Order: sequence, then structure tokens, then C-alpha cells
Amino acid sequence: MTQYVFAPQAPVTIPVVGSEQRFPVRRVYCVGRNYAAHAREMGFDPDREPPFFFCKPADAVVPVADGQTLELPYPAKTNNYHYEIELVVAIGKQGKDIPQEKALEYVWGYATGLDMTRRDLQMEMRQMGRPWEIGKAFDLSAPIAPLHKAEEVNVAKSPIWLQVNGKDHQRSDIRHLIWSVSETISYLSGFFELQPGDLIFTGTPEGVGAVVKGDRITGNVDGLTPIAVNVV
Repeated sequence: MTQYVFAPQAPVTIPVVGSEQRFPVRRVYCVGRNYAAHAREMGFDPDREPPFFFCKPADAVVPVADGQTLELPYPAKTNNYHYEIELVVAIGKQGKDIPQEKALEYVWGYATGLDMTRRDLQMEMRQMGRPWEIGKAFDLSAPIAPLHKAEEVNVAKSPIWLQVNGKDHQRSDIRHLIWSVSETISYLSGFFELQPGDLIFTGTPEGVGAVVKGDRITGNVDGLTPIAVNVV
């Protein structure tokens, strides 16, 4: 029997709608600037750039149950804490160099998620030509609602939206992704061998902005389970 120096951390798992089973998280990939209007608001030309990716650790994922409001602590070392609402894709089988026409066969399910960002730290690192981890990959930076099995939902044309304190801040449509879900999976699988348990945050639409303690964030990809967060 293997003996460990200390007990290994249990895997992060996400509830599945209509099931007692839970989805164990292996890796978290995030697509940068995948809506044209958001790319422009961040100062980039979306027509000249192939997709790029960054990662969050699996234990940055915070499952948020249906009907639950997550009490999310305002993180340390930032004065510019941003929300980003995203469609999250859950991978269900191994694959590399996946053809685009077969990419959706690798999708186990979909969920609504938040890519929370310490924007001031991200921008500081970007200006210095350094990695973004302290701006993107910090603790509790990836709240996610329950997963829906892919065969039970159709999100290809779904509205995606986010409100802060009941007022619209982000509102777009999954059809406005620069790189579709199938294109993203195909492209990413050329760089990494995707495995069951991988999550892909597919990018956020325009309207990102800062929140402070006391703010309430709600959002969804219509057809999925909504997410609600109180910043504390």
C-alpha cells in the first residue's frame, strides 16, 4: 500500500443536474478574448489573433449548487476585482488532434461559470511580459454552477448574461464566440491531450467590470442552471 507524507487532497467535484453523481475536475483551461466586443474593450483586434489559453488550478473551482448563493470573499492584493461570465465545457473522453467535425463528441456537459479576475494584477503582469497567474489563477477564482449533460441541452444559440445588483452588465449570445466550442476543442487538443475531467471556460462577452464587497452577481447561459454570488 502506498504511504503518503500527508493525505492527498480530495478532487474537486461538480454536481450534475438530475443525478447523484459528481463530475471530478482534472484541469481548467480558459480561452482569452473569445468575443469580438470584449477583445476590443480590452484594447485588441479580434480579427488578427488565433485563440490563446491560460489555466487555473483545479482547486480554484468552487461548485455552486442550484439555488445556492455563494459567499465569495474579496481576494487579497487587489483593488480591481472583475467578473467574467462564461459558458463552461466539460470534457468526457480522452483525445488529441481532434478534428473539428468530431469535437462535440468529446463534450460531456455544459455549465455556467465565472472567471473572477484580479484585473489590476493581470494588467501589471501583461505590461511586464510576465504570466497572468496572480491575476487569474488565485484561490476561489472559478465559481461554477451544476453541470448539464450535453445530450440534454442545446446552448449553441443561447443568450449569455450577467447582472450586478440586478442591473445588466454583460449580455450577449453564444453565437458571438469568435471560436466556437468545436473549433476551440479542436485547436486546444493540438497542444494538450484532453482528458475526462477537463473544463474549458470558453471566454466572456463585453461588459466586464469591477465589484466590491456587498455586491451580488447573478448570471447564466440560458438553458443551464444560473449562478449567484455575494462578494463578502
